[in-house]
Amino acid sequence: MDTERWTTLSALLDELLELEPPVRERRLAEITRADPCLGTELQRLMALEDERPDFLAQSVVDAAVFSPQPGQKIGPYKLERPLGEGGMGQVWLALRADGLYDRRVALKLLRPGLGDAGLRTRFTRERQILARLGHAHIARLLDAGVSSDGQPYLALDYVQGEPITDYARKLSLPKEARLKLFLQVCAAVSHAHANLVVHRDLKPSNILVTPAGEVCLLDFGIAKLLDESANGDTEITGTGTRAFTLHYAAPEQLRNGVITTMTDVYSLGVVLYEMLVGRKPYDPARASDAAFEEAILTGDAVRPSAAALKLAREAGAAAPRRIAGELSGDLDNILLKALAKAPEDRYVSVEALAQDLRRHLDGEPVLARPQSLGYRTAKFIGRNSVALVAGFFVSGLLLAALVFVSWQARRAIVEAERAQAMQDFVVALFENTDQAGDGEGLDVRTLLDAGVRRADTELLGQPQARAELLGLVVRLRQGLGDDRQALELLDRQSQVLGSLAGEAPARLGIEAAAMRGRSLRALGQPEVCVRALLPWLPVSQQQSARQPREVSEFLSQLGRCHRRLGGRDVARDLFGQALALREGPDSKALQAESQADLAGLLADEGRHAEAILAMRAALSLLRESGGDRNALGVEIWRELGNLHLVIGDRVESESSYRQAMEIALTRFGPGHPASTGVQRPLGALLVQNGKLEEAERLLRTAHERLLARFGPEHPEVAASWQQLGRLSWEQGRLAQAQDAFQRSLQLVRRGNDLGPRSSVLCDLAQVRLALGQADGAELLALECQQLALADSPLQAARADLLLARVAMGRMNSEAALSLLASAEQRLLAAGIAAGSDEHLPVALARTQVLIDVGNVPGADAALVSLRNLPRARPTPTDAWDWRIGALQARLFCRQGRSGDGRELRQQMLAEASLGQPERQRLADEIAELAAGCGRG
Repeated sequence: MDTERWTTLSALLDELLELEPPVRERRLAEITRADPCLGTELQRLMALEDERPDFLAQSVVDAAVFSPQPGQKIGPYKLERPLGEGGMGQVWLALRADGLYDRRVALKLLRPGLGDAGLRTRFTRERQILARLGHAHIARLLDAGVSSDGQPYLALDYVQGEPITDYARKLSLPKEARLKLFLQVCAAVSHAHANLVVHRDLKPSNILVTPAGEVCLLDFGIAKLLDESANGDTEITGTGTRAFTLHYAAPEQLRNGVITTMTDVYSLGVVLYEMLVGRKPYDPARASDAAFEEAILTGDAVRPSAAALKLAREAGAAAPRRIAGELSGDLDNILLKALAKAPEDRYVSVEALAQDLRRHLDGEPVLARPQSLGYRTAKFIGRNSVALVAGFFVSGLLLAALVFVSWQARRAIVEAERAQAMQDFVVALFENTDQAGDGEGLDVRTLLDAGVRRADTELLGQPQARAELLGLVVRLRQGLGDDRQALELLDRQSQVLGSLAGEAPARLGIEAAAMRGRSLRALGQPEVCVRALLPWLPVSQQQSARQPREVSEFLSQLGRCHRRLGGRDVARDLFGQALALREGPDSKALQAESQADLAGLLADEGRHAEAILAMRAALSLLRESGGDRNALGVEIWRELGNLHLVIGDRVESESSYRQAMEIALTRFGPGHPASTGVQRPLGALLVQNGKLEEAERLLRTAHERLLARFGPEHPEVAASWQQLGRLSWEQGRLAQAQDAFQRSLQLVRRGNDLGPRSSVLCDLAQVRLALGQADGAELLALECQQLALADSPLQAARADLLLARVAMGRMNSEAALSLLASAEQRLLAAGIAAGSDEHLPVALARTQVLIDVGNVPGADAALVSLRNLPRARPTPTDAWDWRIGALQARLFCRQGRSGDGRELRQQMLAEASLGQPERQRLADEIAELAAGCGRG
């Protein structure tokens, strides 16, 4: 009998022996129907048990033979010590031991016999699925594979924490704090479900809380690997090894039923029950696994408040009824709904469970309870007791106003016409805001606030007119860059739209959804944008023939949010639909907008030349429709600047950015987000071109605007800190550069985007190296290299160059040359041609190594090669020529030609000072390259 067959028999035999005879017979019959041979074998073994009481009294297999041991190597990892053990295997603290880099990981190992011939393929597929999980509360999957001796493993982030139930108990967290902690778990599981991953084994030991109070979810994917067959189909029999923990398993898992996201809802219910009550939801008569399984399948969960009352009395608590009272009502119903036997009776999703918990925390009615009038009234009074008197007073005034409006029907029609005339007046007023200064901007916002207040009082009986006026004010607010205020007004408009009938709610709702998407995207919330707009997609498709303009704007905004999230195919389809709805000679400006959207997708795919042509075609359409001095013109010119910069044309890039800046400042003013959106890329380009004084004015102004708009924790602020760090670096202000990069790194570490993190790590490593902190620079460069290996060969090559410079400082020329060769290979593999700005630093460093080791012929040849490299776009003040000259001076001095070396060194410094007078760091670099020639 093979190991896998015996593992299956052993697990089922243990299960059957613990069951009572009637239950045992039913379970055996179920197994026999699924696998007759297996059922016959189990019957024979059961008979041996009856005949020989000592049957299987001793273990047949010595498990220690197959157990992992400290020091053992699994793949590239070396085991250090076990962290935990479960039914499927063990988790070990392990160290990466293949010499590439040092990193401690949590290594998950499966027990021998649980694998099959297709396990390697399934591990590869699961790694691809889990790689999509990027969430602050989910431990990252770092690696997965099968070792040379057939041992499958998963390597995850090593998280230092304790199970969530232990954490809550040790700190004696109050109920509200426990619920807020649990909501972090819900957010993580919801993220996994959105990526089509079901955990299947949620339990406290898989939900750790760090000392900082942050939840981290572990062990995604293990159960899925074990429950799927080699062809990807889920096995329906009960004869396999279970990949879940019994006490937290849902009934359908025990029945080998269909596993859905509601299976995780059940397990979360068990975890929350244990967090709040201090025990599990079932109380079987016997303490065996078989009894607990029967309780899960057929028993009723003990009502949480009753269980808490019993435990409190047994523990001698001072106020047991108060403890139970905290759970009675809402939480009783929430937990029992999550623990329903049938999946369809539970919450439909983790988001629904989390929403009910938030409703409970906010004092709102929860959906798990019958929505009786008395219950909802009690909740309302609890939330609004202070405002009830004012509410009754206002209600009386509203009633009087409605009676007055009904009595004055003819006058109401006249008033509606007057309100429309007022809207036309406000539109006409704001069409000329391009000449307004800061003082007029304040008056404009005051006027808008007054208009909203007027609508709230004068249009109470005309909800459609009120909704339209609110929509108008939202558009004007967005034109001023007030996106947060626009979202607040949209929330108020949504309440008004709920009272409308006919086609008006659909049209106004589509308009409002498009405006909401625009503001959410402007505030850096594309995920929220997609969630908010998706429910309106079917409505927009139904209304596309009657409302093409509104629907096309909605589709464009939804497409832009998908594009921001990387969904290029979805975005292209939405942009194409919008363009089709905008056909006609009178819609050229809108067609230009859709053309620009499609050109942006070409840029995302790396087709930059095509993107430039498409963007210029969109600009021509826009000019035909009345000119480019508007928000769309600013956006198109800015994108042209980005595209020219990518292909290396800095002159054309700067020209495009300046055109966008001139339009933004003239049309919207310096404080508008459109102006800030151009100041940052233009400032970054000016840093590269050595125009540091102007760059500093632009970047610091943009930074202040970003702080005021988003607050200090936003990803845009992190990117701005990085730009300020690069500015300080070029100015030679190393301490300021280090501070700015550290601020940026602190912010990007909190997010899930690894691209910006690797870039900032390399920037900070470069500053540390210049400050003489070689050890710190090496650690940062290694982390940058590790993050960039997957998707950023340019950053990986830069990390290699930094590590080579560390080796050069330690006089390890062999290691330096090896790292420089690696950097060169990465650049060539990425399609970056020799002679580009990316290759030159590597070539300079290699030449410096040859000079320092005394390889004069090699250094001479390298310098000749550097001078003869083809330059794609040489500039009159080419800093690379000065660096090459500094290396030539270094070589002269090493050859004993100190006079020639000092003269050439001074010449290079003088030319750099004249050509790039603001770049102090360039002068410092030239002096470092010419080291050994002294100051004479």
